[in-house]
Amino acid sequence: MKSKITILVSALMLLAVTPLWPADKEKDEDRLRQSSTVLRQIMGMPDSIPQDLLGKADCVVVFPSVLKAAFLVGGSYGRGAMTCRTGKTFEGPWGAPTMMALEGGSIGFQAGGQATDFVLLVMNDRGANAILSSKVKLGADASGAAGPVGRDASAETDVTMRAEILSYSRARGLFAGVSLAGSTIRPDNPANEKIYGRKIPAKQIALSGTTTVPPSAHELISTLNRRTPKHQAMK
Repeated sequence: MKSKITILVSALMLLAVTPLWPADKEKDEDRLRQSSTVLRQIMGMPDSIPQDLLGKADCVVVFPSVLKAAFLVGGSYGRGAMTCRTGKTFEGPWGAPTMMALEGGSIGFQAGGQATDFVLLVMNDRGANAILSSKVKLGADASGAAGPVGRDASAETDVTMRAEILSYSRARGLFAGVSLAGSTIRPDNPANEKIYGRKIPAKQIALSGTTTVPPSAHELISTLNRRTPKHQAMK
């Protein structure tokens, strides 16, 4: 009798948990679609990310609709995606995205508690490899700065030459460079497993060039390939 009860309880628990996986995967796929939309809209703005900088970036990270947690002083949490140029030297075409998480206590919101979109440019291989490998704290583990705005802004400035990560935000239609010092970025490995159906290291997803881009990220990758088909090395 006890064994039958145990089997019944186990079966009920399995039924209760099983539907969550598809639901969670759908949420992660929706984040990829939102990331695609955010990048496309921002790149279409008159004063957006400089084309010169985008061409020199090794990776692009998008966090759509990051919300400030009212119950925490300055607390925040966002989830999005990171795509990099494939290959060991980041010279190839844009590769499959790896899901990412943004956390921190000093994210500069433009409009109070308003949801804010963030776009980060990772400007060198040191910063890219660090983010793909583990949790990175901006300002400590990797140097960061507010990115310059304007299509014709030059990448050859002191700020952009020194920073490993340049960050931007958009809230209520306003787009500007913003400091994310003190915030952390890390691979969202559980989300990657849901998206790709198996456990794959974030670095392998981003750089191998063999991971198939999921349909929900096609627009994200095609937008980058149209805007910056070839990598331009920093001088």
